[in-house]
Amino acid sequence: MKKSRFSPHQIASILKEFDQGKSAEEITRDHGVSKASLYKWRQRYGGMEASELKRIKELEEENSRLKRMYANLAMELDTAKYIIEKKL
Repeated sequence: MKKSRFSPHQIASILKEFDQGKSAEEITRDHGVSKASLYKWRQRYGGMEASELKRIKELEEENSRLKRMYANLAMELDTAKYIIEKKL
C-alpha cells in the first residue's frame, strides 16, 4: 500500500482550514494537495481529530495486512488440497 505524504495531524489541520472557509483552490496551492484528495479526505475523515485519524489509518493498515495473510493461507490450503487429491 502506498504511504501517504501527509501525517494524520497534517490532514486534520488541512481539513480544519477547509472547514473554516478557506477555498479548495487556496488549500491545493498552499499544501500541494489535489482537489480530489481534499474532498476524499473530507468524505472519509471529516470532523475527526488527529488522534482519531491516526487510529483509523493504523486500523486500515492492519486490515490490509490481515487480508494479505488470509490470501496467502487460502492459497497454501488450495495447494495442499491439490497435492493430497493428486496422491490419492
